[in-house]
Amino acid sequence: MSGPSDYQPSNPALQWIERRLPIIGLVHSSFVVYPTPRNLNYWWTFGAILSFMLGMQILTGVVLAMHYTPHADLAFKSVELIVRDVNYGWLLRNMHACGASMFFFAVYVHMLRGLYYGSYKEPREVLWILGVIIYLLMMATGFMGYVLPWGQMSFWGATVITNLFSAIPYVGESIVTLLWGGYSVGNPTLNRFFSLHYLLPFLIAGVVVLHVWALHVAGQNNPDGVEPKTEKDTVPFTPHATIKDGFGVACFLLLYAWFIFYMPNYLGDADNYIPANPGVTPPHIVPEWYYLPFYAILRSIPNKLAGVIGMFSAIVILCFLPWLDAAKTRSSKYRPLAKQFFWIFVAVCILLGYLGAQPPEGIYVIAGRVLTVCYFAYFLIVLPLLSRIETPRPVPNSISEAILAKGGKAVASVAIALAAAGALFLGSLQDARASEGNDRPPGNKWSFSGPFGKYDRGALQRGLKVYKEVCSSCHGLSYIAFRNLAEAGGPGYSVAQAAAFASEYKVKDGPNDAGDMFERPGRPADYFPSPFPNEQAARAANGGAAPPDLSLITKARSYGRGFPWFIFDFFTQYQEQGPDYVAAVLQGFEDKVPEGVTIPEGSYYNKYFPGHAIKMPKPLSDGQVTYDDGSPTTVAQYSKDVTTFLMWTAEPHMEARKRLGFQVFVFLIIFAGLMYFTKKKVWADSH
Repeated sequence: MSGPSDYQPSNPALQWIERRLPIIGLVHSSFVVYPTPRNLNYWWTFGAILSFMLGMQILTGVVLAMHYTPHADLAFKSVELIVRDVNYGWLLRNMHACGASMFFFAVYVHMLRGLYYGSYKEPREVLWILGVIIYLLMMATGFMGYVLPWGQMSFWGATVITNLFSAIPYVGESIVTLLWGGYSVGNPTLNRFFSLHYLLPFLIAGVVVLHVWALHVAGQNNPDGVEPKTEKDTVPFTPHATIKDGFGVACFLLLYAWFIFYMPNYLGDADNYIPANPGVTPPHIVPEWYYLPFYAILRSIPNKLAGVIGMFSAIVILCFLPWLDAAKTRSSKYRPLAKQFFWIFVAVCILLGYLGAQPPEGIYVIAGRVLTVCYFAYFLIVLPLLSRIETPRPVPNSISEAILAKGGKAVASVAIALAAAGALFLGSLQDARASEGNDRPPGNKWSFSGPFGKYDRGALQRGLKVYKEVCSSCHGLSYIAFRNLAEAGGPGYSVAQAAAFASEYKVKDGPNDAGDMFERPGRPADYFPSPFPNEQAARAANGGAAPPDLSLITKARSYGRGFPWFIFDFFTQYQEQGPDYVAAVLQGFEDKVPEGVTIPEGSYYNKYFPGHAIKMPKPLSDGQVTYDDGSPTTVAQYSKDVTTFLMWTAEPHMEARKRLGFQVFVFLIIFAGLMYFTKKKVWADSH
């Protein structure tokens, strides 16, 4: 629809450039005077949201790549050092990690909108196919990015997904070996995935350019599915569409910021805060929420090759949608049966996502097979059949004729469907992470919870004392330096106090001039030393079980809160499952093993620990540590204090995160309000 521009710059220098490279005229014709249907609703703003999110992902990804180390021995630590030591590294990491989920959320809304309003129909077939290609590239990029932190779920997710290619006859094993760079997931795999994850977003950006080009050639679809006929049916892209998209992006940024500053781990998996260990398989290997429907299709088919074909076919079939649906009427707004089946299809996708997070057994497998059949039946049976038997309602002759029609009911329906989808997806993830057969840890009131939560300095100092006198004999704090004790947001010690504390430790250094290793007093720049020289020594001293490093323990442990608490948790910003679990385990030791429960020899009973058998003996007892401030010297107090300290070691920048989050929210609310009133002013004469 956009043709040659009649724009002529007045500046002589710009005129000289325009005659030789008419890029200003191209921008003017494509993004200023480009005729846009005047009846577009807010579901069309997700195109602009996706463009914004792609830019954010590329920008934050490039900066993160400057500090990331793609090596199996260093990747996990490099990510943690980015978060802890790079200026605003925690913000970059949160923006990129949460941005992936926001990107997929927006693309699913964008695709469902296209499906509902028939945006795949002639003459927009190529536009739709390019969109499916972008989606496939996004899925590949997201999967490779999820591997890069090199945590437990990253490692095992890479192992499971790449193994799927072995089902391809004749060449499958060769493909897997090529992907791995060896005979198992390891350092070559990580290097390959890092390279591809860095490059693919630029390929996505190139296909997006083609997608926008195809959009401008065929013209935008609209809720009524009728082509613009006169100038009354359209408005200039700028300022009408740009200001409307700007308001939509501002509202979306509020949701994005909610996750970045207040719920950064809500969509993640606690197991990914545990370094990758090829010898320990997580009890539930669950992909990110945006892969769950296709993962359910894969698992519902008993044959491995057939499952892989089914999973990829569920995406590729979208490319053939323009020919599967031969109905002349585009928009489901005027197709009552198509509208009903569309919402049934949405429900099927939501339920498949739920099943994808459940264990592949019993009723879940049967339900998965039924829903897989329903998924493919929608494209292969329902849409072709409806195009032949359905009688649509009369379509308006023009956009201007239908401009006064209200779409609030449809908007409400979509909003309810999306809310239900999010609830089921997140709830299924919470259920999948739950510890089966264990007492649920009791909730605690933490000073650091909520949007304005802060660390209790007294609890931090008492917790450090408990760690030093009790926990440090077995557990290390390898990500905490003594200098961190004097930094803002920490326990509140001075630089001199941190230096004095460091000097109480002996740190191995060297080699010296004679080539020998030696011990010296600790310095503020040193990290807390490990109590054991290596993992084998730690296992030998603890009955074969290596005590975990406690730096990230409060983020590496969690439990499922179940329905409906996970919904309330989103609004109340409750993310303290890890601290609740750690405090509960410290208090969950019982001398008497309950009847009917057996634990291995050399283990101890703990009612909150998964499986109830723990190698660690009861670490705390009343009166064990003396407090100088008169606080109670009880196991409950010790547990809460040391857990508070360990929460700080896991997230030392939490106070800065919440403080900046409040400022960002104030700005975004004001900005969204200004954009809204500007939009009303711009559109006042267009309605």
